[in-house]
Amino acid sequence: MKKLSIRSITQVLFFVIVLAVTYSKNATELGLTPIPFIGGVSLHAICPFGGVETFYTFITGQGFINKIHDSTMVMFVLVLAGGVLFGSAFCGFICPLGTIQEWVGKAGKKLFPKHYNQIIPKKWDYKLRYLRYVTLIAVVYFSSMTFKLVFADYDPYFALFNFYAGEVAFTAIVVLAVVLISSLIVERPWCKYLCPFGIIMGLFNKIRIFKIVRNSDTCINCKKCDRVCPMNLIISDKKVVSNTSCISCLACTSENACPIGDTMIMKLGGVSK
Repeated sequence: MKKLSIRSITQVLFFVIVLAVTYSKNATELGLTPIPFIGGVSLHAICPFGGVETFYTFITGQGFINKIHDSTMVMFVLVLAGGVLFGSAFCGFICPLGTIQEWVGKAGKKLFPKHYNQIIPKKWDYKLRYLRYVTLIAVVYFSSMTFKLVFADYDPYFALFNFYAGEVAFTAIVVLAVVLISSLIVERPWCKYLCPFGIIMGLFNKIRIFKIVRNSDTCINCKKCDRVCPMNLIISDKKVVSNTSCISCLACTSENACPIGDTMIMKLGGVSK
């Protein structure tokens, strides 16, 4: 089975798991029948980004901010460990918000085949990606100062799975709507420009153990890897794909897009030729 097929299965699996957890939690609170064996587990308990939001208060001995659980920190550590191994694979294989943007994007490709994912000028695209750092700094700062999940009022991920429960801020629903509508013309707009957790995972692309590498000896410079990259990265002139915007989706590899075998691959350590 090709890795892209495995990726699709993984995306659906984690989307369903998060959907089941949030439905069961909301069902419990609304007096409905929860899903067996899941009960009232909170979305915050399984979201690794909570570990980022409470990181400062945790290391300074102040404990966790409101609504953060021990399991949140466990998830955070596990995802970071995965980042050391596979870089930003969490973004490309697991994150449900990234998945829903991708699914909406498939409709966008059919509606706007000539302009999809090409509408933002490259110079602006490059600059807008720095907004992820701004979002990250703001979230950590205000969460630490208030001891609350400030980001929840703007979080499209939280809104996606809880919009029907009545506890989601209107601002978060607006952000979610903008993200989904934008996904019709820009592939993964939240991931590209605003996701504070995405930039953390992207930094692991610089040190990851299993790297995506290009063999310059067998590369025919067809640039197909560039054309299929959902994050609009230029890959065809790189020996190692280490850009912080890479989501490790493997769309560019020889198993998926590259027409020459063993030319664009994920491998342990080292640099390709």
